[in-house]
Amino acid sequence: MVFTLAKWAYNACMTMRPHASALRRGRHSEAGRIYLVTTVTRERQHIFRDFHAARVLVQALRQEEAMRRATTLAYVVMPDHLHWLMQLGEVAALPDVVRAVKAVTAHRLGGAIWQKGFHDHALRREEDVVALARYVVANPLRAGLVKRLGDYPHWDAMWL
Repeated sequence: MVFTLAKWAYNACMTMRPHASALRRGRHSEAGRIYLVTTVTRERQHIFRDFHAARVLVQALRQEEAMRRATTLAYVVMPDHLHWLMQLGEVAALPDVVRAVKAVTAHRLGGAIWQKGFHDHALRREEDVVALARYVVANPLRAGLVKRLGDYPHWDAMWL
């Protein structure tokens, strides 16, 4: 009965959003795998230009680490999006972890602040994680927000 109800709900969702399954095709979570996650604010609003709002997001990332759902390797909070290089833990799927971060920040900041969905890239063994972390945290420099990375307050990387 439960499987039948779940299948019905899935089919109903696909009827309302006929191409939604294409977004999920090939996406699955793998515990221990390293992912680069990018998620964007609604209408690209610069919510995280506000220092307090950015720190709320950072706290949400740390909360996921404290619950052993993800290990943060590097992140940068940009005014209108987040880049998060993380290793998925054993206790939750990637969509659940990202959903939790977005839900916590939205709740604490008082509203729907995120676009639906997120982009993820599962790293391959041959990819250089440290080089990718450097690329992630250098976003404020490339965006012209600061002249030195040390002047930007909303980033971290375990190697830098």
